[in-house]
Amino acid sequence: MIRLIVGLGNPGLNYRHTPHNVGFVVTDLLADRHGAAFRASRKDRALLATAQIAGREVVLMQPTTYMNLSGEAVAPFARCHAIEPSQLLVVCDDVALKVGRLRIRARGSAGGHKGLLSIIHHLGTNEFPRLRIGIDAGEPIDDLTEYVLRPFWGKTRETVERVCEGAADAVERAVAEGLTPGLLSEFNGRDFLA
Repeated sequence: MIRLIVGLGNPGLNYRHTPHNVGFVVTDLLADRHGAAFRASRKDRALLATAQIAGREVVLMQPTTYMNLSGEAVAPFARCHAIEPSQLLVVCDDVALKVGRLRIRARGSAGGHKGLLSIIHHLGTNEFPRLRIGIDAGEPIDDLTEYVLRPFWGKTRETVERVCEGAADAVERAVAEGLTPGLLSEFNGRDFLA
């Protein structure tokens, strides 16, 4: 059962519409859909909201540690609240996936993502679910850091907004049903470009 949904990103308005912040976008959507409000917790180094999704209480978290140190907020919170890694769902960007695509997995490597790497390091395991949102807009990427921190524009931004809605749908289903084969095949194979 999913108890903690973590959206990865960087705090601050200047990062709001950047590829690296799609995890924040999805958790904002979930908070809006379920009447939850984020509150800053200095102790937990995160924005936190409690929501009722599919009749279950879940915590939405947006670490304020900046992306590369996400594990410094996620791991202590999970331990303090006796949340097992399998009860955690991390939502983040993935530059290896095309814009318009999602990938949900029950476990796996960081795949070069420094936010996931930090969580794996601080939890001491990679055995936690994650939902990756594609941010590869099909343009050459000379500087990855610059790319993930530069806002989306035009049609790409519209597609990203649509796929984030789909990601929120996938999270709700995961909370309700778990990571069933049906859920994985439906969302992993879906194209949100159309």
